Amino acid sequence: MYDPITKEIVRNALINIADEMFWTSIRTAKSSIFYDTYDFSVALTDINGEILSIGIGVPGFIGIMDFTAKYTKEYCERENISMDPGDVFVVNNPYVSGTHLNDVGVVMPIYVDNEMIGMAVAKGHINDVGGTNPGSWGPASTEIYQEGLIIPPVKLYRRGERNRDVIDIIRFNSRIPDYAIGDLEALVAALRVGNKRIQELASKYGKETLKQIFKDILDDGEKLALAGIKRLPKGEFYAEDYLDDSGTSEEPFKITAKVKITEDEVVVDFSNNPPAVNAPINSPYPATVAAARIVFMALVAPHEPYNGGIARRFKVIAPEGTIFNPKWPAPTSVYWETMTYAADLLWKALAPYVPDKLSAGHFLSVVAEIIAGVDPRKNEYVVLVEPNPGGWGGHSEGDGESGLVAFADGETLASSVEILEQRYPIIVDQYTLNTIDGAGPGKYRGGFGIIKDYRIMADGFIFTTGINRAKFPPWGLNGGCHGTLNYMVIIRDGKELMRVRKITNFPLRKNDVVSIRSAGGGGYGDPLDRDPKLVLNDVLNEYISIDDARRYYGVVIKGEWPNYEIDYETTNKLREEMRRQGKRECVPLPQGIRAYYGVYRGE
Repeated sequence: MYDPITKEIVRNALINIADEMFWTSIRTAKSSIFYDTYDFSVALTDINGEILSIGIGVPGFIGIMDFTAKYTKEYCERENISMDPGDVFVVNNPYVSGTHLNDVGVVMPIYVDNEMIGMAVAKGHINDVGGTNPGSWGPASTEIYQEGLIIPPVKLYRRGERNRDVIDIIRFNSRIPDYAIGDLEALVAALRVGNKRIQELASKYGKETLKQIFKDILDDGEKLALAGIKRLPKGEFYAEDYLDDSGTSEEPFKITAKVKITEDEVVVDFSNNPPAVNAPINSPYPATVAAARIVFMALVAPHEPYNGGIARRFKVIAPEGTIFNPKWPAPTSVYWETMTYAADLLWKALAPYVPDKLSAGHFLSVVAEIIAGVDPRKNEYVVLVEPNPGGWGGHSEGDGESGLVAFADGETLASSVEILEQRYPIIVDQYTLNTIDGAGPGKYRGGFGIIKDYRIMADGFIFTTGINRAKFPPWGLNGGCHGTLNYMVIIRDGKELMRVRKITNFPLRKNDVVSIRSAGGGGYGDPLDRDPKLVLNDVLNEYISIDDARRYYGVVIKGEWPNYEIDYETTNKLREEMRRQGKRECVPLPQGIRAYYGVYRGE
């Protein structure tokens, strides 16, 4: 037995160990997507693969790390493969362990006194693992074999010694082999730190004590979830939305979620959804679960460290063969554009009933791009892959956040301009808030997306992207208006060449500009209830125009900049008239998109 103080010491030690693992990878990584963007995560599990602690990093990996650990252990047991001290397994099978082939997992068994008591796990985005497209993802793939090297659980290290055969296979299947292997080794370095620190804990408190504390930590997590569930509204809830399209046609298709909350459980049912498609937007079951778990945590324990015990009271139903649980060989390389909807549907279903916990809809998409080619400065092939920030929805206590990464990216960062310009032959012409397209009006408006312009400084580069929320904007809440749309623009010779949302390996010329435009979030509450002073501040900050203040908020502003004033008398009269007429104007959608949005809203 042990005392409660010991348990708390060990619990916090596990959290600190996971954080140390994370920063170890940062310090040793080769690619900016690790050391600058943080597109990876680390965790410690018990012997069964249940998460004991998880480091900072990608929340979308929270629900995936246990799948990776469990699948590796089960595979080894089934295939009669030993898990020995010092072994490190590498795996990227998306259907059972994760997301897409780029997200490569590594697993190390942790032994104390010749007994395996847990596992250290890490998963990160390797910028190229082969396949048809540079960067290994893109909207054009029709089967997983086009998306890169598929790795079952195999030993990257055997008893601490590098398995050169496996490393060479990975190396020879990447366009940027030094970066791929370098980033994998950064993940392995994290595992070694985790293993070492658990050994130290065991030597101090004893193996048996540690095993019991692991069990109790998970049980405590379950109790925490139960307490949070009791505070939620009970009943059945429903939400629907539309994916922009499958990637194989222009037609949107409907997606739905049913949510059932009882006294002791939350169940999300994705049964009534389209079958998987021969396009890479399919979300593997682990990714679907991971996305939904993020919202569940926001509901029941938003300020607590995650562990696997919390997930015991949360179930996700997604029939095999559907877009939320595809079967081999369905492609998954742009999975996140559907994965995020798994969370958004749960979010949308419950937000009206828990406005103190959930906001209006946000830009949702990762808004990722690939820019790849040979850098003439060093005659080296380079691949730029990154998520981009956007606008979040307004909420019951204020305006939405501007220029923040999507929920599934969490603690990932937008890459710094200086690092990008140093590592790639690009110049960032502008990086600013997207006030051109705006954000959803409301008592509390949505946050603004961003505009980021990449000028390509070499010939022979290609551009790939695949984004959603390009036809169906973030939803408003409690009377707030919808937000704006995600898209990108290719500019050539100073003129707009094309507006894109899905494109693969488009050839770029020197001095072409790729302009990234992310969406503004949805508004919360009636725009006519917005404090006129907040509207005036938005005008002074050049977020909105004087005309927009009048049009969307019924606020009349007089005078000359910077000495604008609110005309309260005219404002009150105008707002009364707008309320009487039931007039509420939202940010207009572009022509051509309006039809989709209107039709599917029943207009």
